Amino acid sequence: MKMNDQSALRGLYAITDPSLCPDEQLTAQVREALEGGTRVIQYRDKRNDREIRHSLADQLLILCRRYGALLIINDDVTLAAEIGAHGVHLGRDDAELSQARRALGRQAVIGVSCYNRPDLALTAAKNGADYVAFGRFFPSQTKPNAVQAAPDLLREAKRTIDLPLVAIGGITPENGAPLIEAGADMLAVVHGVFGQADIRSACRLLTNLFEPKENTT
Repeated sequence: MKMNDQSALRGLYAITDPSLCPDEQLTAQVREALEGGTRVIQYRDKRNDREIRHSLADQLLILCRRYGALLIINDDVTLAAEIGAHGVHLGRDDAELSQARRALGRQAVIGVSCYNRPDLALTAAKNGADYVAFGRFFPSQTKPNAVQAAPDLLREAKRTIDLPLVAIGGITPENGAPLIEAGADMLAVVHGVFGQADIRSACRLLTNLFEPKENTT
């Protein structure tokens, strides 16, 4: 798979969380997510223990390669470069996009959080991002204080930005379809995947939202 092929950037985008994914269960949980159809895994772990994070990220990269999925590292450009991850995701307080591109190369997938701000997305696109993320769209257990975004933001971005769009924040199989209809190419999910008793089934339900709907008229 070409790392920054935009056709790969569609579908379910599952984000790990140490509070939901204990170290000893992480690879098994991610395997279930991949078996459920997840196309992108983001390894998000803010702990300072670099050795542990390096080891876990290595294991996840092996899994993602086996299932033909992408592994994105949250905010740590150095870790992404060291293990040869498919890319990195950058937030407001993370490394500059240009710095990440220099470190990871042209083929890397670099995504940028744009919250509820189209201007940030336009700047990210101009500076060479491979996708932009908006949200939160619904109440979020992971980031309850995150700024609110509305589906119309996706519609506007779809008209003005020629990049895959990621929607994040409280997304479930019950509320995700309108975001896809509004223009989301990927649904980024944390608790709706890794907070579920049956991760594989949860991912299948979310993945099914991307399947073409039969016309019954």
